[in-house]
Amino acid sequence: MSHTIIKKSLLSMAITGAIAVSSFAQAELVIGVAGPHTGAYAAFGEQLWRGAAKAAEDINAAGGVNGEMIKVVKADDACEPKQAVSIANRLVDSDGAVAVVGHFCSSSTIPASEIYADAGVLMVTPASTNPTVTDRGLENVFRVCGRDDQQGDVAASYIIGELGAQRVAILHDKDTYGKGLADATKRTLNSYGVEEVLYEGLTRGEKDFNAVITKIRSVDADVVYFGGLHSEAGPLVRQLREQGSTAIFISGDGIVSDEFVSVAGSPEYVDGVLMTFGADPTAYAAGKTVVEGFRTSGYEPEGYTLYSYTAMQVIVEALKNNDLDPIKGAEWLKSNSVSTAMGVKDFDSKGDLEVSDYVMYKWDNKGKYAQID
Repeated sequence: MSHTIIKKSLLSMAITGAIAVSSFAQAELVIGVAGPHTGAYAAFGEQLWRGAAKAAEDINAAGGVNGEMIKVVKADDACEPKQAVSIANRLVDSDGAVAVVGHFCSSSTIPASEIYADAGVLMVTPASTNPTVTDRGLENVFRVCGRDDQQGDVAASYIIGELGAQRVAILHDKDTYGKGLADATKRTLNSYGVEEVLYEGLTRGEKDFNAVITKIRSVDADVVYFGGLHSEAGPLVRQLREQGSTAIFISGDGIVSDEFVSVAGSPEYVDGVLMTFGADPTAYAAGKTVVEGFRTSGYEPEGYTLYSYTAMQVIVEALKNNDLDPIKGAEWLKSNSVSTAMGVKDFDSKGDLEVSDYVMYKWDNKGKYAQID
């Protein structure tokens, strides 16, 4: 028997067993929450966990999924592809997960999703934006965020149309997400006739950017675009300012965390930084009660928290309407709308949202970001 058949048989047995148990006791529906729960990017893992766990809590309080209670299982990939594969196998083989909210980093989501596809596990990522995530045509893969080619278009259009910049330095962290986002922005800039004055890769974990900042200053860049995460963006923008550069700093949704301010060292360094992110997730009328629930508990649902809450809602609707069958649920999602805390979501045949809503945000000198009208 092939590895694929064995995995699907085990999954079928797990689901059947859970249903059988439910006639005697409350059964559990295991859903993994995969992301960087430790390490440099743990702030994003915390957002994913808070959102998914709160959604599961609310759904369970309302009766669960076809009478079964959701059990959320934390799976830490540290944004490392090899670790992502390892914990994906654990979720499938040991935990018996029928679905996964995650992962965060595209470089983790892509290999892990192959494991889930092989096992017939539904995966909805709240945050992985690289086009390859859905362009491979895997039937089990969805996302409730946009794509880097959409995000890059918004950033490049703003750089040209609103800033009127002509001397743009483009940097990235050499990762699937960071380089993909930088390249998407570069393509749109180039299509408008703007050629970058510098294109360079940094290394994740690097803290001393003096060499690249010297290059940025030597080409007299008026905009620095960075594709990557807050852990590198913070020190980079601080060192730019310390060396006297007044270039406008722009990045993507990889800096949408208060940790960006912490690693930059002070709110003064992030003042004026621009970034692309989806339209304010806390502003949806449909999610007002959810947002209030988070705030009552003392937590502000920043960044991808509500995206993760929404991913759990999407998974639950798919399972609820298809007798807890993940693959039938995946097919169902491609032709049915889902009402969520972030409004009604519709998916195309790839598993992407039919409508993306990237907009520009600006950080201020208090270390807060707000959508630009």
